[in-house]
Amino acid sequence: MTSLEFCHELEFSKINFIERKFRITHPKTILLGAPKVGKSFLIFDYLSNFESKEYLYIDFDDYRNDKEEISQNLEEYVFRNNIKVIVLENFSFDIKIPFCDSVIITSKLQKDIKGYKTIKVSPLDFEEYLLHDKRNQNITHNFNSFLKYGNLPQTLQTAEFKIYKELQNIIKIISGDKTSEEILKILIFNIDEKKSLNQLYLSLKSKMKISKDKFYEQCKKLEENFIIYFISKYNQEKAVKKIFLYNSAFFSATSYKKKFKNEFTNIIFQELLNKREQIFYLDYIDFYIPKKNIGIVSIPFFNSMLMQSQLKKIKKTALEYNIKELNIITVSNNENINSKELTINVLPFYEWSLS
Repeated sequence: MTSLEFCHELEFSKINFIERKFRITHPKTILLGAPKVGKSFLIFDYLSNFESKEYLYIDFDDYRNDKEEISQNLEEYVFRNNIKVIVLENFSFDIKIPFCDSVIITSKLQKDIKGYKTIKVSPLDFEEYLLHDKRNQNITHNFNSFLKYGNLPQTLQTAEFKIYKELQNIIKIISGDKTSEEILKILIFNIDEKKSLNQLYLSLKSKMKISKDKFYEQCKKLEENFIIYFISKYNQEKAVKKIFLYNSAFFSATSYKKKFKNEFTNIIFQELLNKREQIFYLDYIDFYIPKKNIGIVSIPFFNSMLMQSQLKKIKKTALEYNIKELNIITVSNNENINSKELTINVLPFYEWSLS
């Protein structure tokens, strides 16, 4: 049998699909997103609307598939077998896309094609996580699990003792080689930190042999593939950027050290990212959303009586930028703070994320 015949035999009707807030609704769709965020499951859900003989599913990362053979025979095979849907997973746009009623593509490359809709697939937000977390019976346990093990759909179906190993495997898949892995790890170790790429490069160079070009090239690739995010200071493009991850649990998977505040701030960032907000930071304010005049501060264990000095600095910055609403996100604290100048809400993460 040829690669195309094997691919045509694949059948996905028995896949246990995790319901998401978005789905494939356009017949010509390109899915973008970091590894393991659920792109393939969106495809499996879409294919459930068709008979298995009507679709052709090709994963170009599957070693068994002969790319040259597929390239030469794909168009003729689709026509001869009356294929209604072609799925091209991990596609590099280096072979011709044949005519078909429906074409669904996943790729690391961002490409605009006329007639195609692009969907940026994010990891689970906390609301989605709650819907599918069958292991925990109350919201406190849900939150602890979300913070500890991360936001990837597969973690909900993985035994707890295997989760960190699986996350380490994802890091290896993302990296591809040992040098790239060390680059990703130093970025992971610096989540929620203001660090320049040059600082990180010099730190890594003191421990291993690495070229500056390789370091900067890999950082750019990680950013383009939605693995790492660099958040700018508002109206100060040349200021040092803050580093965030698409999955904060990578930190615990790569280190026994604890950076609870950093990891907590990262999951707040993830929720904002899922809301498609344009995000900046300010002095004393972790996240600033100028479009909504909202400031967000991460203080896991907030106590207004003990933090008057810090609160004064936060309010000063908020007023300088005409921020109307200030949200202080905590692990479990809920307080009312009276302020004539702006609205200040102190609320737990789970309450804020579900509001």
